[in-house]
Amino acid sequence: MESTTAALKEWNVAVNALENGNTIMLLRKGGIREQGGKFNIAHQQVLLYPTFEHQQPNLLKSKYANQVQIVDSGWHPEKIKISSFAEITNVLPVSNKSILNKLFFYHIWNEKFVSDRLKWKPQQRLYILLLRTYKLSQVYEIFYRPEYSGCRSWIELATPINITDLVPVLNDDTYWSLSSEICQFFTE
Repeated sequence: MESTTAALKEWNVAVNALENGNTIMLLRKGGIREQGGKFNIAHQQVLLYPTFEHQQPNLLKSKYANQVQIVDSGWHPEKIKISSFAEITNVLPVSNKSILNKLFFYHIWNEKFVSDRLKWKPQQRLYILLLRTYKLSQVYEIFYRPEYSGCRSWIELATPINITDLVPVLNDDTYWSLSSEICQFFTE
């Protein structure tokens, strides 16, 4: 595969943390506009599409809270910068708060966010996604389009983005070591 249009929408602060190697983890329960109202993995390999509208500093650890740009509801930049690609290596369903507590070190969110995510739609599982993130060979600026809006995880970009010459954010040993540490909590 030399290019793709598949993208995963995520808070800009989370995309930055993935791109900087500060985390390999996302927490997902699905957006309001998800198919069937539930989260599903639509693609294993995706571009990371940064969003701004729903970022809330009070749901992040203090290290990340000051990185949030507060915007009005419905606001989006005219152009979106796409600078990374990720392979979802693990999808770990979790409904146990004690496991989430053990994972606190590995992600960017605070206890309130984790607790709120677990309680929201309690009949649905929360998913831990582990992402092997890569920097693209260049930053792509794409124009925002109305079909990219809404509370959903997956979108298809109008224009394919080249994914050749990717550079891993973390080397193999570091990524797989972190991944193993996290997965270990699910086998205890």
